[in-house]
Amino acid sequence: METSDFYGLGIAPDILTILDKTGFKVPTPIQAKAIPAGLEGKDVMGLAQTGTGKTLAFGIPMVQACLSGAQGLVILPTRELALQVEETFIKVGGPLGIRTALLIGGAPMGRQLEQLRKGPAVVIGTPGRIIDHLEQKTISLRSVKILVLDEADRMLDMGFAPQLKRILNEVPPADKRQTMLFSATMPEDIVGLARSYMKLPLRIEIAPPGTTNERVTQELFFITRNDKPRLLERVLGEYRGSVLVFTRTKFGAKRVASLARHIGHTAAELHSNRSLNQRREALEGFRNGRYRVLVATDIAARGIDVKGIELVVNYDLPSNPEDYVHRIGRTARAGAAGHAISFAMPEERRDVHDIERVMRVTLPQSKLPQLPPVRPEERTLPSRGPSRPSRGRGTSERSGGGRRPPRGGGYHSRSRSHH
Repeated sequence: METSDFYGLGIAPDILTILDKTGFKVPTPIQAKAIPAGLEGKDVMGLAQTGTGKTLAFGIPMVQACLSGAQGLVILPTRELALQVEETFIKVGGPLGIRTALLIGGAPMGRQLEQLRKGPAVVIGTPGRIIDHLEQKTISLRSVKILVLDEADRMLDMGFAPQLKRILNEVPPADKRQTMLFSATMPEDIVGLARSYMKLPLRIEIAPPGTTNERVTQELFFITRNDKPRLLERVLGEYRGSVLVFTRTKFGAKRVASLARHIGHTAAELHSNRSLNQRREALEGFRNGRYRVLVATDIAARGIDVKGIELVVNYDLPSNPEDYVHRIGRTARAGAAGHAISFAMPEERRDVHDIERVMRVTLPQSKLPQLPPVRPEERTLPSRGPSRPSRGRGTSERSGGGRRPPRGGGYHSRSRSHH
């Protein structure tokens, strides 16, 4: 479906007015295809890369359904993503009286209980914290009429499958609810999830699996581990805009952020060892320019929805080749251009080939430039930490299934909320 605006998709006039006032003028391809199906109550399985506007693709149908008394549940893999989805719901549904509850780890439990007591129309949360509320009987999901699983591949990759199954057993059966599932990739376990918990879903595919925004240019350097800091210094000197740097481990993120500060750049780090407030401050500081460089791990990557990122640097190659797609998708958003640079060690040629197979392209290899001399302060930085683990799923932040982020407080009261 080709459309130049949101009119003609079946959206209620009041929502159209809000979209217009908030600057949403032209639907993205996933929005143009998913919104009409969602408004008709169909189950939808949306396959689209990050940064394509999936939040409105499911948010508009959910808000419109809630205006008729339905209750909605949105499940996401990370706190940052949940926060940003809530922001969109507040922007679009708030003026129409749609209340939300945000259930994420690291946030005060008292505030969440208060939100639940008010009977929210939409609950937005991460699997671990939703399970916490189910176990404490502070929430019931028996009245959910529209369920959204966003970044489903990431949730399974982070080990949330048992939690998702538990939650899906608490909502009404598939024929009594509408389900919308969105994923950047469609591995067999996602297809199995859809087969088990959805009813004849309409598959909407915006880009083939493994493809990235065509406006992202890519570059690869083969380099030794010890030369990575100096190549990063060279790269940060050549590019003037916002730079997002990915490392494989939390320790690596801390070390690279420290390096960036040593060479004169404002930098923050984003990973699971940071508190919720620290992560929010880092992301907001990156968004408003207080930090020029943000160093992140993959577990935090999908929560980074920031326009205007000029460059993505893969300081470490990802443990999973599919994560490369999500990483470089952080740049070239909303129609802008962007660039991605990857540092690969000579022993990682197989990892590069795996990425190229997923991407269906050959990564352009560049010759190493003249590197700056070793800085004295580099010798005082923390050591590099443990060596790279064997190939396969990353272990640094995903071990233990991702269950139960740090609690923000105890359970002091019970809620009889219908959500």
